[in-house]
Amino acid sequence: MKEIVLNPEREFSVTRRHPWIFSGAVAAVIGEPQPGETVRVVSDAGTFLGVGAYSPASQIRVRMWTFATDIDIDESFIAERVARAIGTRAVLLAEAGTNAFRLINAEADGMPGVVVDKYSEWLVCQFTTAGAEYWKSAIVEALRVYMPCCGIYERSEADVRKHEGLSDTVGLLAGEMPPESIEITEYGCRYLVDVRCGQKTGFYLDQRDNRRTVALYANGCEVLNAFSYTGGFGVAALNAGASSVTHVDISELALTMARKNTLLNVCSLENSEFISGNVFEVLRKFRDQGRLFDMVILDPPKFAESKNSLMKAARGYKDINLLGFKLLRPGGVLATFSCSGLMTPDLFQKVVSDAAVDAQRDVQLTARLQQATDHPHGLCFPEGLYLKGLLCRVW
Repeated sequence: MKEIVLNPEREFSVTRRHPWIFSGAVAAVIGEPQPGETVRVVSDAGTFLGVGAYSPASQIRVRMWTFATDIDIDESFIAERVARAIGTRAVLLAEAGTNAFRLINAEADGMPGVVVDKYSEWLVCQFTTAGAEYWKSAIVEALRVYMPCCGIYERSEADVRKHEGLSDTVGLLAGEMPPESIEITEYGCRYLVDVRCGQKTGFYLDQRDNRRTVALYANGCEVLNAFSYTGGFGVAALNAGASSVTHVDISELALTMARKNTLLNVCSLENSEFISGNVFEVLRKFRDQGRLFDMVILDPPKFAESKNSLMKAARGYKDINLLGFKLLRPGGVLATFSCSGLMTPDLFQKVVSDAAVDAQRDVQLTARLQQATDHPHGLCFPEGLYLKGLLCRVW
């Protein structure tokens, strides 16, 4: 097996079981490993630290498969990891409340770069790293064994693939082609999901628990669902008794699906409004008009793609939350989120609190929110906690 030798005093994060080794930590590459090939990782003193997948094109040069020193990475290892990940979702598999959830969540399940979501009887996969691509066929075969389904579809389109030297790949991997839309259920709500062309793998499954939590506060409320995508939060609010929901998103295609999802659940669009446009501009217009809501939901896309863009992202989060606070009636609820992994929970809270100060509103923090339970993150891998949210009451 080829080897990666680390620079002096650069093994600390590996011994702390962090799965990423950056290029600056690498002193030498012994042999000529191919992209995705398994390599041994050793310290400058020659101590064996574990094995990982090599990625010569990425700043993250190695992603660790295991920190054990007596394990070979082969088809049986991959199959065991797939089986273990599925086994940890046994509660969801048995629960009648939902038929859509994440089966494999990358590093958290010991499979860096591998994401697999289940939508009813179809599986949708993303392979975002060289190591995931290298073992793709073994992963698909293991999925067929441990999670029988109608079909397995690939949506490997994430930007990170470019950093790995990989091109986008979309298409059927096994079984039947998924239909244009798949109906899923989620705690009494019904949604149509476009797994072929929708965002991520088709739906924001990571917000499942938060949709249910936020909906608890929606009864009788006029709700603004900003960055609404296909209406997830808004539909949950209507089902919980919201008096009206205003969806705002830049994508008319997403709003078309939001209309369909609304009709699936309440049989009428009478209490729903769908506005296509730049969310910042639409909310400024509402502010200038003096329009107010009882609940504002802010679920924007990732603002921070790199450390260099973090401060710009923070300004964006502050601006949108400032608008959110200004659009709330006294006693209203703000549910605000960030899916930027570089935005830490503490920094996000500071940004939102700064927005509250500028809005001259007294705000009570009701709950901290994060990604759903089927999207775990490794205790030694804080980057895995990418979704964070705050539920606030405004006075």
